[in-house]
Amino acid sequence: MLTAYVHAALALAHYEILDDGEGIYGSVEVLPGVWASAETLEACRAELQEVVEDWLLVRLRRGATVPVIGGIDLNVAQ
Repeated sequence: MLTAYVHAALALAHYEILDDGEGIYGSVEVLPGVWASAETLEACRAELQEVVEDWLLVRLRRGATVPVIGGIDLNVAQ
């Protein structure tokens, strides 16, 4: 379920080519503060996946809510 959530989040990623050959910037807007940059698109995608995974684990460990993405709800019902 976690893997499916990460893949669904990455499907929402937006990538931009940075000016002056500085590489690629990627973000997932529905996940506040989740972004990455790297020299290539492939490296940016890999970095962004790590950031999404870390962001998700920190949020869940702290009991914070996470957005429902692709119908996947990881929030604990209270």
